[in-house]
Amino acid sequence: MTHATPQDLFALLDAHGIGHQTLEHPPVFRVGEGDEFKAQLPGGHSKNLFLKDHKGQIWLISAKDTTAINLKALPQALGSGRMSFGSEALLYETLGVRPGSVTALALINDREHVVNFVLDQALIDHDQVYFHPLHNGATTGLSPDGLMAFLRAVGVEARVLDLANLA
Repeated sequence: MTHATPQDLFALLDAHGIGHQTLEHPPVFRVGEGDEFKAQLPGGHSKNLFLKDHKGQIWLISAKDTTAINLKALPQALGSGRMSFGSEALLYETLGVRPGSVTALALINDREHVVNFVLDQALIDHDQVYFHPLHNGATTGLSPDGLMAFLRAVGVEARVLDLANLA
């Protein structure tokens, strides 16, 4: 299966009238890296977790980079089973990206709709939200409404949760 390129992603955003801007930068691999360029991009920066539960369900969690996620409480909040990080092979197979580049925008590659998508309310409470555009050498910003329009365009329904306050 051929995966979408960043150019394919931008073309889809443009075709749906979704405003976006992208800043190229040195590759970043973890939350906390790249603070010098994040300062140029006011809004909600994301961290993204690719998880699989013991029932075989696949989950993509997009949270505000400062949100502490209780991984023990998350399965109950989602009605899921015990979770662990998905393998690099499964990540590439389902979302077409490598570790360090996990992003909600990779849902463009989930043509079979096997990934359950969870979005942190704290992230979309910002005027702009930021994700990698399928690689970790750039950051793409769009409005929360633009993100929701992208999700509709690729046939994904977001489950929005307050991830900082899971019990």
